Amino acid sequence: MAIRIDQHLAAHKLVPKINRLFDLSAAKILSLEKTWDASKGTPVFTVKGKYTSRGWTEWTQGFQFGSALLQFDATGEKQFLEIGRNKTVQLMAAHVSHVGVHDHGFNNISTYGNLWRLMREGKIPRNEYENNFYELALRVSGAVQAARWTRIADGAGYIYSFNGPHSLFVDTLRSLRSLAVAHQLGPISIMARAAMLMTCVAEPRTRAFSM
Repeated sequence: MAIRIDQHLAAHKLVPKINRLFDLSAAKILSLEKTWDASKGTPVFTVKGKYTSRGWTEWTQGFQFGSALLQFDATGEKQFLEIGRNKTVQLMAAHVSHVGVHDHGFNNISTYGNLWRLMREGKIPRNEYENNFYELALRVSGAVQAARWTRIADGAGYIYSFNGPHSLFVDTLRSLRSLAVAHQLGPISIMARAAMLMTCVAEPRTRAFSM
C-alpha cells in the first residue's frame, strides 16, 4: 500500500497536542516527586499502575530528574528546574563514577548534561562554579565509559555493557552520549578525577546550589 502524504500538514497544527503533552507531563512529574520514596531506590517500571524499583538496576533515575529539567526547558516553570537541579546534586553523584554499568548517558547526560546545556543556552543564570561542577561530572562520566573498552582480535573493539567485557549490548550505543560530550569537553586530569571521586564518596547528599 502506498504512503499517502498530506501536504496540508504544518508544524503549528501540532501545538495543541504538544501543549497537552506538557500538561500531562507536569502532573506526572509532580505526582512522582510527591509520592516516591527515594529510600526505595529508583522507579524503574510500573506494577498495577504504580512505580516500583528493582535493586539490580537504577538506569532510570536520570530520566526521573531529567524529565523535570526538560519540562522547565519547554515551559519555563521554575519549580521543575528546582526539582531537577536539587535532586541531581542530592542523588545523582553515585552514577558519575559507577564503573559497573553502561548507563552513563541515560543518567548523567539527562541530569548534569541538561543543566550544563541550559546554562550554556542562557536559560538559567551563569554560575562559574556550578558550570565547572557539571563539566567535571560529565568528564568523569565519559572517562568511566571509555574505560569499559574490550579489545578484540583484529585490534578493534567495543564498549561493553553491565553484563561484562563479553557483552555487546545495544543500550550501550544509546548511552554513549556521555563519552561524546566528555570528548568535546576535553581530557580530565588524574587529580581532578580523584577530587570528584572523593566528593562522591564523602558528600553524596551535598546541599543543592542556591538560585
